[in-house]
Amino acid sequence: MNAPPDISQLRIDKSAFGTASRRRRPWVWIALAAIAAAGITYWMLGARPVPVRAASVVTTFPSAQYVVLTASGYVVAQRKAAIATKATGRLEELTVREGSVVKRGDLLARIDARDVRASLEQARANVGVAQANLRQAQAELDESVLALRRALDLLRQRFVSQSAVDQSRAREQRARAAVGSARAAVAAAQANETAARVAVDFTEIRAPFDGVVLQKSANVGDVITPFSNAADSKGAVVTLADLGTLEVEADVSESSLGKVSAGQPCEILLDALPEARLRGSVAGIVPTVDRSKATVMTKVRFEAIDPRVLPDMSAKVNFLSQAPTGDEMRPLVAVPAASVARDGERATLWRIRPAREGTGEIVEPVVVRTGRTIGELVEVTGDVKTGERVVVEPPATLKAGAAVAIETKN
Repeated sequence: MNAPPDISQLRIDKSAFGTASRRRRPWVWIALAAIAAAGITYWMLGARPVPVRAASVVTTFPSAQYVVLTASGYVVAQRKAAIATKATGRLEELTVREGSVVKRGDLLARIDARDVRASLEQARANVGVAQANLRQAQAELDESVLALRRALDLLRQRFVSQSAVDQSRAREQRARAAVGSARAAVAAAQANETAARVAVDFTEIRAPFDGVVLQKSANVGDVITPFSNAADSKGAVVTLADLGTLEVEADVSESSLGKVSAGQPCEILLDALPEARLRGSVAGIVPTVDRSKATVMTKVRFEAIDPRVLPDMSAKVNFLSQAPTGDEMRPLVAVPAASVARDGERATLWRIRPAREGTGEIVEPVVVRTGRTIGELVEVTGDVKTGERVVVEPPATLKAGAAVAIETKN
């Protein structure tokens, strides 16, 4: 049998492993140090942002410092009418549409007038007949007057009897009465003609004043009647408003009524025209209290009506303690006074913006110039825009590029 192999001479040389391990160990420590440094940097710059309070850059007006009371309301035309007619008929012509500008007396619509025109022609004919009867009666009167004169002459010459003279006088009186009756008939016929002409005029709907058509309530072919509750009929044809009489009707709280007086200067703000601030004044206070709302209607007139202002626009009225100047009506950019950091004559804002990499927000300094103070705001000019956010009461240790966390109000 073969003898088993001798393994006593087999050895593992561990020196080679130890050398390789010792060669790699410095690079491991360098990598760990780099990771630790990155972690510390992240913890210092990103993991612990500076807590700050933020406010927005706003657009305001210097006139806001004079506001003593604010009320809401709507623009209302003080002269407004739903134009209808006393006639009944089918609408055959409509000459206007929504937004049409009309003058007093302009034709707005016309109703089928064939029946009333026929009545007018008949009335005119009756006037002619009555006038002809009057002429005939006048001729008979003239003849009877001459016959009476002849009879009187013959009576003085004793050629006729007194009875003949009496007959002539009675005939003259009958003729005179016939003339009076004929004249009355002419007047009645002329009155009927006038009534027929008025009926024809009712079929033509005209503007009662200068204005703008706000609404069209009927179309050609609709039946128009003064009784709008009739089946399938229309009452008003158009709604007309005089835009020169626009005013704001604002509801003022009963408890604040003492702050409002006739002629008081006002500032009118319209939701449809947010950039415009229009001058106005209190035109009057309606002497009635709305029990359900505990308010009093106050009418505010425009000093100059902007052509963009339309009826029923929502409005807000600022009642002022004094009339602002033209410069005080112009907008300006402002921030809370506490957000301005001063270093001598230098004023700085800390603007908040998104970080370029990753998530979160950082701050950057913006040098500005300050102007007038308006309440808790201060005017600023520089590289800032409305809607941007700035730090309120910035810490003295705040640095450019520092990460910040916006504190929320509880």
